[in-house]
Amino acid sequence: MDGGGEASTEDWGPFGRPLFNDPAARALSRVGVVDVGSNSVRLVVFDGAARSPAYFYNEKVLCGLGAGLSETGKLNPKGRERAFDAIKRFQALADGMGIAPLTAVATAAVREAEDGPAFREEIAQETGLRLYVIDGKEEARLSAQGVLLGWPQASGLVCDIGGSSMELATVDDGQIGHRVTSPLGPLKLRDIKGGKKGLRNFVDKELKSLRSDFGDWGGCLYLVGGSWRAIAKLDMVRRDYPLKVLHEYQMTPRDLRKTLKWIENEDPDKLRSAAGIGSERMSLVPLAAHSLAGMLRNFKPREICVSSYGLREGLLYEQMPQELRKRDPLIEASYFAEAKDARVPGFGRALYDFVRPLYTRTSWDRLRLAKAACLLHDVTWRTHPDYRAEVCFDYATRANMGGLSHPDRVFLGLALLHRYKNSRTGNRFESLLSLLNEKQIREAEILGKAMRFGAMFTGQRSEQMGELRWHPNKKKLVLKITPAGRTLFGEVAQSRFASLAKSLGAETEVVALRRAS
Repeated sequence: MDGGGEASTEDWGPFGRPLFNDPAARALSRVGVVDVGSNSVRLVVFDGAARSPAYFYNEKVLCGLGAGLSETGKLNPKGRERAFDAIKRFQALADGMGIAPLTAVATAAVREAEDGPAFREEIAQETGLRLYVIDGKEEARLSAQGVLLGWPQASGLVCDIGGSSMELATVDDGQIGHRVTSPLGPLKLRDIKGGKKGLRNFVDKELKSLRSDFGDWGGCLYLVGGSWRAIAKLDMVRRDYPLKVLHEYQMTPRDLRKTLKWIENEDPDKLRSAAGIGSERMSLVPLAAHSLAGMLRNFKPREICVSSYGLREGLLYEQMPQELRKRDPLIEASYFAEAKDARVPGFGRALYDFVRPLYTRTSWDRLRLAKAACLLHDVTWRTHPDYRAEVCFDYATRANMGGLSHPDRVFLGLALLHRYKNSRTGNRFESLLSLLNEKQIREAEILGKAMRFGAMFTGQRSEQMGELRWHPNKKKLVLKITPAGRTLFGEVAQSRFASLAKSLGAETEVVALRRAS
């Protein structure tokens, strides 16, 4: 359990008290956003811990408002009709939910179409909803804020593709830098003449004119937008990647080039079926692939990461006070889950204090996962005991939480699995363990077994639980136990203590304390 760095245990480090206890956060607990894009119109209602929001409601209609805009200068008539019907439905849903007035924004298609103002006026008259049109740079800023919502340490270039445009913005140290917009959305590329060669020339001309504006932007490319997510799904299929979670999915430039070539050469219907992509979205993927290939050629990123958070999440981030933005989304989501679903809310903190001595020389990144695990250790207790370990694993690996890389998800899931089960043989998660190395697998098992043992003292206050002391050089695990704790240190607890020691390769010693220290 070695590593580097120390963190204070006096409180929750930089996190302070849980965000969902703050009145300012509760005011953000139910926020509705309508995003009228060039290709899709979507309603999202956020709920829960505002720093790591849950999706209370999420509905999308692929309207194609921007289809043919380059030729006609107007919104697509069928798309306009579908968008109008969708927005009326969204307003009615919001009224039924009793939420605060919707925040509604429109992007490239509505801002560029000559009948955009008339469309906005029609929406206002029929629904009372004011549709706010944002320019390309504002769209880039909000999308970058969405990335920061789930990825506070993001550093690099955010690339958000819509139907008619593609926006770029730099992010670093929680700040948004240079922002630009370009006509590189797939609906615009449909109108470019000259076949593949003409598309490549157009894309490269646009991107070369933008590249010099960014200087040294950091090297990581964060992809936002439905077409990018579809390409990421196809990359997962081609690589036979085991974890089908798009947020924080990472690709190398080499792998992504192989996938883009594969998309170019394979039958679209076959690809669509393999990845579970809708036909309307799939029709845009080959065009979007030209823009992404151009980004690889011109910006030469070192790595590519997918963000499921974008403009809509950026609008929520916009409403947060700065002190809330600084919170860790993983810890906040874990706090919220514990308060809502655990048998003994608040025990997660005591459990973390109990297992913390095992981490004498451990990095802060690993400590935050240990904290999250302790908070989440009991949130699936209502599951049938025979399946509780599996459900714990699924909860961590599939949950909609920010601040978690894919290896982190598997580490957290494996730790929670071992919270309920000593052995992991015969499980259905073997392929996912390939995302961890042997050391990480062992550390997750140790954390899980430490929680499994510590949970035997659930009924006690933290100062009555006793103390663990780990001496890695001597390979000795010491339990200093209080009189109250000694009563609970029965046969099952002793067995769990022995199992933890075995995972550490340690000898054990139990020291009886006269009173709580």
